[in-house]
Amino acid sequence: MKFGIIRERKNPPDRRVVLSPEACQKVLANQPKAEIIVEPSPIRVFSDAEYKAKGITVAAKMEECDVLLGVKEVPIKNLVPNKKYFFFSHTIKKQPYNRDLLRAVLKNNIELYDHEVITNQKEQRLVAFGRYAGIVGAYNGLRTYGLKYNLYQLPKAEDLANQQELIAELHKISLPNIKIILTGRGRVGNGAREMLDAMNIKKVNVTEYLEETFNEPVYCQIDASDYNKRKDGVRGNKADFFANPEEYRSNFFRFTQVSDFFIAGHFYGQGAPYLFTREDAKKEDFKIKVVADVSCDIDGPVATTIRPSTIADPIYGYDPKTESETDFKNDTAIAVMAVDNLPCEIPQDASEGFGQAFVKNVIPAFFNGDKDGVLERARMTKNGKLTPRYQYLSDYVES
Repeated sequence: MKFGIIRERKNPPDRRVVLSPEACQKVLANQPKAEIIVEPSPIRVFSDAEYKAKGITVAAKMEECDVLLGVKEVPIKNLVPNKKYFFFSHTIKKQPYNRDLLRAVLKNNIELYDHEVITNQKEQRLVAFGRYAGIVGAYNGLRTYGLKYNLYQLPKAEDLANQQELIAELHKISLPNIKIILTGRGRVGNGAREMLDAMNIKKVNVTEYLEETFNEPVYCQIDASDYNKRKDGVRGNKADFFANPEEYRSNFFRFTQVSDFFIAGHFYGQGAPYLFTREDAKKEDFKIKVVADVSCDIDGPVATTIRPSTIADPIYGYDPKTESETDFKNDTAIAVMAVDNLPCEIPQDASEGFGQAFVKNVIPAFFNGDKDGVLERARMTKNGKLTPRYQYLSDYVES
């Protein structure tokens, strides 16, 4: 089985990679029948020389490989027919902008495996960059807070090497006694929590957060059962919410009345209520002035996120009265950080973490007959057709 590490060609450039030089070494050590070729790249966070130094072949010979591993979507013109591909296709939610890519995959008889649907038998994701999105999102949010109020200036995350350097910069600043609300307890939310804990910001429970005042900055991490409640008044729970989101309404406004800074690290599912609306943001007792929207659902559950921002220009202002964009430093503006590719800012950490999970959970499936069904569940296309699990995309492809 010959694996190819493809060069990332999507713009803006992405420096991440599925397997670092050390991860490649581990694959070759554990799987005697495996071979790896790395396509040369001038932008990858690990240089061609670093792969060669570990004894990994670097050559423009992707057509010789059986399985091609990438991170972002492969441009249609660069697809190699009749291969197995792994990348984030951004098609499983019927994203209109990638319809032609999925059509091209089918036309070129490519077996597509999407990283987003690599799961275990309990349908839990096995490989993801979410933790790193949370880490950078929290840092960028704290940077935004300093810029909004001219309190301090942090360097951009992309100019630092890794999480430890981000944390070192955060130790140089001091926050006023603000309240920070963090949604989500998954990879993203917990990644953000790592950064707040690294700053030794005090964590408080929901009751303390809502009812008490503090003479130091504090944060509260909440999940779906804290910011949603059943419409019928019956006591709900997280499992019921995910099964019946339409039976719930948002209970988040009680947090907006006491919070200064909001880090959105939750997962938002179809049919779930919005956390807060544009009308909510107009209210006089809506207190939030800085939003770090790591989840970044546009015109969705976080009403202030009206567009994604970029690593180059990460912050914009939202004017609640006009519901439009403005200078984020305006007194009336809510500062919004909504970069939608945050892990790209610490590509080394993100690649190493992702690669460890890929080596542990995916590579063995190629050599053990896929005994746990990892590959089968993630395979979207085969023999020029959608696999049964992904037949729901038929109308998307054909429309």
